[in-house]
Amino acid sequence: MNLPKVFVTRPLQREALDRIAGQCEVAVNPEDVRLPPDRLAEACREVDGVVCSSQPITEELLEKAPRLRVVSAVAVGYDIVDVAACTKRGILVTNTPGVVTEATADLTFALLMAVARRVVEADHFVHDGQWRAWQWGCMWGTDLVGKTLGICGFGRIGQAVARRARGFNMRILYYSVDRPTPEQEQELGAEYVDRETLLRQADFLCLHVPLTPDSRHLIGHAELAMMKPTAFLINTSRGKVVEEAALVEALQSKRLAGAGLDVFEFEPQIHPALLALPNVIATPHMGTATKETRLAMAMMAADNLLAALAGQRPVNLVNPEVWKK
Repeated sequence: MNLPKVFVTRPLQREALDRIAGQCEVAVNPEDVRLPPDRLAEACREVDGVVCSSQPITEELLEKAPRLRVVSAVAVGYDIVDVAACTKRGILVTNTPGVVTEATADLTFALLMAVARRVVEADHFVHDGQWRAWQWGCMWGTDLVGKTLGICGFGRIGQAVARRARGFNMRILYYSVDRPTPEQEQELGAEYVDRETLLRQADFLCLHVPLTPDSRHLIGHAELAMMKPTAFLINTSRGKVVEEAALVEALQSKRLAGAGLDVFEFEPQIHPALLALPNVIATPHMGTATKETRLAMAMMAADNLLAALAGQRPVNLVNPEVWKK
């Protein structure tokens, strides 16, 4: 019996690759880099499934992969997969929600605390030999206790951030298209407000929305102008949710106190002005980068793939309209 052929775009953990190899013929990109389109097309020419991580799956690629039946994304966000083109061809698309929640919420709060207390700036101050003596006015930051946390997007990750904020006695406001139940709101101590109220009242604004046509540049010049000059912006969602040039302008003109950013509009390129600002903390899109979470993501992606190839409906199916069984 011929085994399904699968291509894995990144060298995932051995446990996940072994799980796939138990039921499929597997080829893996041995380098932890994004493949150029021609190499990816060649690797996918005769495969039944692709496990992709930070690798665009375009309509042009699909045209060169006639046997493809499933694209298993090792991520909760799937904006780099042309889902519409996959759906048109009857290709199942899956993702890995749930398992990324806690790690991403941890990094969100790490960025929030670091930018509030100027942790990176203070670290450089010490390492550069500038600290000569204790001083009353050295490295003043901002308290979290009693401040207002605004959460834009109140799904799994947004709610996990709210749980962390409760430990700091923060006031929690949120705006979201989908709302939890009143009981969940009460449990999280979170209050629903409209988007303008969120922007105007937040001392810390955390973004947790997927990238869609509606959310692109969700935060731009107009939105930043509504925020307090003492407020901080935290983004661990998708870079294109924020208009980076507008953010630079707001920070340079001191209409915003600072930012903690894990994602960028044109990553891995970053606006050079952001890197020059001491009140900006930038990390390399590492929201899920813990060994436990990355393994859980890889295993979930493997399970999604194998279910689809076995003719079973994957648990995390992005385009259910394709499923006809």
